Amino acid sequence: MSGRLTPRRPEPTPRPLRRAGRPRVRRLRGAALGTALATLLVPALGACAGGDAAASGGGATLKWTSSYFPTHWDPVVGGSGAQFRELALVYASLTRTDENGDAVPDLAESWEYNDEGDQVTFHLRSGLKFSDGEPVDATAVKAAVERAKEQKNSALFGDLTSIESVEAEGLDAVVHLNQVDYQIPQLLGQRVLQIASPEAAKSPEELDQNPVGAGPFIVTQLVPGTKAVLKKNPAYWDAKNIHIDNVELTSAPDAATVVSGLQTGVYNFADIDPSQADAAKKAGLDVFVQPGFNASNISLNVNKAPFDDGKVVDAVRYAVDRQEFVDKLTFGYGEATDQPFPKGYVAYDPESENTYPYDPAKAKKLLAQAGYRAGELKLDLVVPAEDPQAEIVQSQLGKVGITVDIKIDKNWATPFFAKDLTFSLYSTTGRDSAVQTLTAHFGPDGPLNLSSPYEPKGFEAAVAKVRETPLGAPEYTETLRAATRAGLESRALVFTYSSPNLIAKSKSVSDLPKNPAHIDWTGVTISGGN
Repeated sequence: MSGRLTPRRPEPTPRPLRRAGRPRVRRLRGAALGTALATLLVPALGACAGGDAAASGGGATLKWTSSYFPTHWDPVVGGSGAQFRELALVYASLTRTDENGDAVPDLAESWEYNDEGDQVTFHLRSGLKFSDGEPVDATAVKAAVERAKEQKNSALFGDLTSIESVEAEGLDAVVHLNQVDYQIPQLLGQRVLQIASPEAAKSPEELDQNPVGAGPFIVTQLVPGTKAVLKKNPAYWDAKNIHIDNVELTSAPDAATVVSGLQTGVYNFADIDPSQADAAKKAGLDVFVQPGFNASNISLNVNKAPFDDGKVVDAVRYAVDRQEFVDKLTFGYGEATDQPFPKGYVAYDPESENTYPYDPAKAKKLLAQAGYRAGELKLDLVVPAEDPQAEIVQSQLGKVGITVDIKIDKNWATPFFAKDLTFSLYSTTGRDSAVQTLTAHFGPDGPLNLSSPYEPKGFEAAVAKVRETPLGAPEYTETLRAATRAGLESRALVFTYSSPNLIAKSKSVSDLPKNPAHIDWTGVTISGGN
């Protein structure tokens, strides 16, 4: 997971438990950090500040400070959470997403399904190589899928359940499915199948420290958890449209200092907290909203008391005032949502909107029916760090007679993804495949379903029907919304609000493509590099 879970920032990366109870996120301290620096910084990193020329040789330099600096550089472990944007500097995928949210060619130049819809063949571009010289071919695709499905610390195995096997035929990767699924080209994009060199991936631990991909940039220096320096990959398939020569990626400091860093030239690109947007604008920086599918929720475990009682679940639903989250946390950039999607997204179901409106009186009545007097029900809300979102939940539930104690657990991800918690919070960036978003939240094996293996009745059949429907079919939108409707019957999640991805950048950095949820450097220029 990322170092913190913030109210407006979506999704730390889900990861299954490591063996032997080892913590999921390793933090280098003291002598260990010194050893890492000595090992990895050869030569030592240059200073960040001082123009947009890289310390290592000039040219256009992107100086990006990110709240989602990767905790893992192995894309199988990094998963499909928010860090995929940073990992996409190094790794390319079979497909990527355009401004309409559709799958378009990346490493694969084309693909087609068989007549039955249970097999899809991806045709890779010829002559491509990973940065270690290994060929980008169907064998590499097969290895990537198998590793994602089988590696013990993979965060992706739950995303690839439709894939039975991959057959490698030179540059043709034939993906055999165990069900009809027209979502695969969207699924196997930059979030779920960033492809590493199979030779480098023979040692996942080494890949984690020395990432090797076929993306637009190559890592030259790495300080775990702190900084990465990259250079343009001349062998990238679309290198002619990558106009950035060097990248300095750093882990973002406190949100309050990011704007000053942008002003002074320490950075020229940053994701920012909504609370800093006004200051960034006044400082003369470009502030823009990158489209996305972000949504936050309250996660309940219906396998544990008191949420095994439907009346208590409904009481929480009616106790939530979504607008308060928007007013206090998004500074005018967010909106209320009671679904895992923002309004206007194709999968958002208008019929399900406001099914559980804010009604504290009704919440109190339901708690009384469940046998709880005011103040008698006490809950621990477990989160990874201080979070104003948790304080809002605490206050709102307190008003209906539920006492909430906020517990901070820095190793929160371990019990969350092991489904050991009873009550928590989560924010997600969504997925390129709407079906994947739905199954992640509502499916029996969904990583974001704290109540696994519980799933709402009828959900599996509704999702299967979406998979069987080509994305261009006239009935696709309604079929997809019906699946959303079925998922929202779940008692395990209470959605609260959606906040977009906010970016601040120097005016020297040109505008980015408006690809939903993605940061695409194609065509982006940086002026005044030298």
